[in-house]
Amino acid sequence: MTDRYIVGVDLGGTSINVGVLPFDGGTVLGMRSLPTEPHRGAKFVVDRMIEMIQAAMKDARHERAIPEDGFLGLGIGSPGPLDRGTGTVLETPNLGWRNFPLRDLIANGTGLEAVLDNDANCAALGEYWQGAGKAVRNLVAVTLGTGIGGGIVLDGQVFHGASDVAGEIGHMTIDSIGRKCNCGNYGCLEAYASGPAIAARAIEGLDAEGDSLLPSLVGGRLERITAETVYEAIVAGDLYAKDVMKETAKFLGTGLANLINLLNPDMIVISGGVTRAGEHLFEPLRREVRKRAFREGFESCEIVSSELGGMAGVVGAAATFKVEKCGGL
Repeated sequence: MTDRYIVGVDLGGTSINVGVLPFDGGTVLGMRSLPTEPHRGAKFVVDRMIEMIQAAMKDARHERAIPEDGFLGLGIGSPGPLDRGTGTVLETPNLGWRNFPLRDLIANGTGLEAVLDNDANCAALGEYWQGAGKAVRNLVAVTLGTGIGGGIVLDGQVFHGASDVAGEIGHMTIDSIGRKCNCGNYGCLEAYASGPAIAARAIEGLDAEGDSLLPSLVGGRLERITAETVYEAIVAGDLYAKDVMKETAKFLGTGLANLINLLNPDMIVISGGVTRAGEHLFEPLRREVRKRAFREGFESCEIVSSELGGMAGVVGAAATFKVEKCGGL
């Protein structure tokens, strides 16, 4: 099927990414990204996704002269939890959806057969198929964005669990009486180490005297501080921002140590804008994991940054269609 193609759609709380993958993998064609803008309503988001899919397919046809029947279908990665069997998004705190029939709406709007899976599961499968995990059998992918997602690949297969909610790494409790999470629980990892949580902790810790660069980077409007702002301050040598990232690494390291002790994976792949902090994140992160995980588990597990970056979800969504409808990778 070297002349056949699959569309991959990665829906997140902040952005929508769409691209076209050759059946056997390779270069992503027609790649495009737009803001999700969930405040404009579910219909707006779905219509935007359909328009992006159609535009990506049009571009891919121009690049590869793909015939009209050259597209096998599309895979969609969405925040969850989900019911994959019915293609329904059961709940997405960052989008505000409940019991939403996303798969069928997209399939009907594009005329393509579609499958739906958790966005972090797709990212994990993408890294396994075409990214950092090509040489391993067991990996965990952690996505740090508007929320924190996770995907688990065991012996080459995505592990979904009994009811499609396996891998909700962002909602493991790391402090039973801690910060409130968007899911309604308290002390979730997501409430400490997601992009918005990093920004919130940075704002809370700013001294009134202000010897950090952060306020100046946002013109004194602290509500504009984001995880990206913290990264910019780190690059500029801001010691306070570095401390915020070290604290983030401690929270994240606690969660990763739990995963290593539970699953003993060959690799943990971390993706998302926070990874731009590089060793300012990874060095204290590995140190924290080393302190908390069993030695044998830590020493046999690589903790690495994503190779696919922002394309992991798109690649993995296409891979999900290939697995479910074409018999495997």
